[in-house]
Order: sequence, then structure tokens, then C-alpha cells
Amino acid sequence: MLQKTKINSFVALGDFLSQFSLDSNHRKQGVLNNDTFFDSFEALLELSQSHNGWFTKEQVYFAVNSWAEALTENNLNEWLLNYNFSKVTPKKVGLILAGNIPLVGFHDFLSVLIAGHTVLVKTSSNDQHLIKFFANYLISVDKDLEERITFTDGKLENFDAVIATGSNNTARYFEYYFKNKPSIIRKNRNSVAILTGNETQEDLVNLGEDIFRYFGLGCRNVSKIFVPKGYNFDSFFNAIFAYQDVIHYEKYANNYDYNKAVFLMSNFKLLDNGFLTLKEDSSYSSPISSVFYEFYEDLEILRNRLKNEGDQIQCIVSNHLIDNSIAFGQTQKPKLWDYADNVDTLKFLNSIL
Repeated sequence: MLQKTKINSFVALGDFLSQFSLDSNHRKQGVLNNDTFFDSFEALLELSQSHNGWFTKEQVYFAVNSWAEALTENNLNEWLLNYNFSKVTPKKVGLILAGNIPLVGFHDFLSVLIAGHTVLVKTSSNDQHLIKFFANYLISVDKDLEERITFTDGKLENFDAVIATGSNNTARYFEYYFKNKPSIIRKNRNSVAILTGNETQEDLVNLGEDIFRYFGLGCRNVSKIFVPKGYNFDSFFNAIFAYQDVIHYEKYANNYDYNKAVFLMSNFKLLDNGFLTLKEDSSYSSPISSVFYEFYEDLEILRNRLKNEGDQIQCIVSNHLIDNSIAFGQTQKPKLWDYADNVDTLKFLNSIL
């Protein structure tokens, strides 16, 4: 397939997705294969929460809208500008996808196809419907893709390379099982924010987006904040009050009640506003409905620590306090070139012999 043809296929998917929003869905003129796919996608969006209780309508529409914004001709061209796939020999690349947030594995799926390879996909049982719909739509736009896309419910077999995402425990299994294949093996990571006390109200409201989007289930969600010694949390709690409705969602509320009870029974000191607990803790991975915090005295020492522990961190949020940090409220809006774990997926796919 020519590169331009592949780009056009994904642009068509982006156009299709741009018709759907939480407020209303509107058919647009000129969208390819709308008669076949519009109604069925609308129905799938309505059913998403029945497939996975965490995939509420709001969260699924957010993921769909994010991909609609990403899959434009300008974005795809900018992403691919520094790569040359003319010498790629097509290989079969296996994908083992996570299912913690909607469409979390679609970037790998897109990357394999855009690089000129064939994709063999093992979806998570928690997120298997949306990506299959995307695949069917792409095939309807370009029939050549039908031979390049395969889904499997069993174990991966007869593949040349693999990209696998899982927990730290499953990563050990992946590393052993795929030791003789070119691979990218992704493990647990978490995201952090660095505050100084000089943040605006808007900054802190936006930080709430980084914390609560997808109920905090993604590796790009902020699960820990670093604050200066003596930091007053009043401004933080006032700002995130805008997200109080999260407690009305039963699955989140159950996690809040359970994790709070565990903390209290262990005599941990907590800060609590009725829908989020803050716990002083040196680790990065906090449970759902809780954010860890840690005090710092020297910003340069903190910078060095985060650099040394970079293999545990996905994103760092701050007001330009550290190189390559992300602005408040932007962690769940990655660009196509913002690679998971900072591993260049296209470079890897271009190197498979």
C-alpha cells in the first residue's frame, strides 16, 4: 500500500469520528460509508458501558473525540515527516493490548499499519469492541487492509515482532515468552505533577482533569503530586471541587469507600474532601480515588530524582519546571508523536528485518 493511501484511510476514519460528540451526533455530508456505519457506531457508543463498567458515555466520547482530532491529514503528515518506510519489508506484528481506558491500544494498531506491516491483534476483554469497529471501518475504506488486519482470541502465533502492554508481572512473562522476537514490552507507569504554590486557579482545575479523566485508570493520569514544604492544599481542594460528581458513579464510589477504609484502618493520615483522598507516600502508584503527595525542598534535587526514576513515570505535569513537562490538563490529549514510555514505536517498526 502506498503511504498516501494509508494516510487517506485514517483521515477518513477521523472524519467519520468527528460526527460524534457527547452533546449530539450529527451526520456530515461527504463522510465515506456513513450509511453503513453511522447508526451502528452510535449504538456501540450507547452500549460501551455494558461491555465495561468503567467506559461511561462521557469517557468513551472523550476518547473518540481525541482520535477524531488526531486523525487529520496535517497531524499524520507532521507525525510521519521524519520517517522513511520505503525500505520496509512487511512483517506480521503481534499486538497485546491493554484495556484500562477506551482505545488505549489504537496508537499501536495505527503505527503498525502506517509503517507498512500486517497487524495481529489480541485485544483485552475489557476493550475489544471499539477497535474492531475502527478496523471494519478502515477495511470498508480500503479493501487492501483486510489482508493486513487480523484479530485473535487465542495466543499469538506466527508473528515476526510484538508490542505487548501489561502490568509489571505480565511484562516478566512477556519478556521471557517473546525473548527471541523483536519487541516493545510496556510495564506499569504513572504520571506526576509538580506544584510550587504559585499555580493559578485555572492550573489547578486543569490538574483535576489530569487526575479524574478515565477515573484515574490510565498511565497518563496524575497519581502523585510533589509540593513544596509547608504547601497549603486549600487551593487544590477548592479547584478540584468541580469534579465532585465523580463520586456519584458507583464503581468509583466503591473504590473511594474501600481504599479510604483501608488507609484509615492502617492509621494513615489522610486529607479528604469526600471524593478524593490525599496520602503522603513515596511511591508513584496510588489506588483509584486517591492521589499520593510528597514534599520537596530543593527543585533541582527533585528534577534529578525524577530523571533517575524515569522508567516509572509516563508524564510530568508542571508550569515548565522540568524539561519536556506537560501543561496542566493536557495529559490525556497526547499528540501522535507522544509515544508511550518514550519509546519511538515507528522507529522500532522501521527497524524490523
